[in-house]
Parts: sequence; structure tokens; C-alpha cells
Amino acid sequence: MSELRWQKSSFSGPSGSNGECIELTATDARTLHLRESDTPNVTLSPSRPAIHALLKWQKSA
Repeated sequence: MSELRWQKSSFSGPSGSNGECIELTATDARTLHLRESDTPNVTLSPSRPAIHALLKWQKSA
């Protein structure tokens, strides 16, 4: 995953909260990628339903 523009939450400080933050990017309109700021070389490319479930869970927390 080179030269991708990773975005982290506006709720994160310069180093994230406790230095941890999940970052998000997309390679096209249908493919999202996630990574933990502490381990930027490890990325996940979850399915659209998985992203939807994650966001739904986060909003309910």
C-alpha cells in the first residue's frame, strides 16, 4: 500500500489518544483499507458489510 492518503479521526490528537488511532483510506470507490497507527505496515481490507457493521457498532457505543 504505497502512496495512499491515510485519514484518521478528527477526535485523535497529533499522536492519537494514547498514541493509538485507526486510519482509513480507499483505493477506489468500493475498496477501503484500515490500519492501526502503531503498526502502519499491517493493513486490513474488510468487506463493505464488515465496515458497515463496524460503524454501526461504533455509533451505538
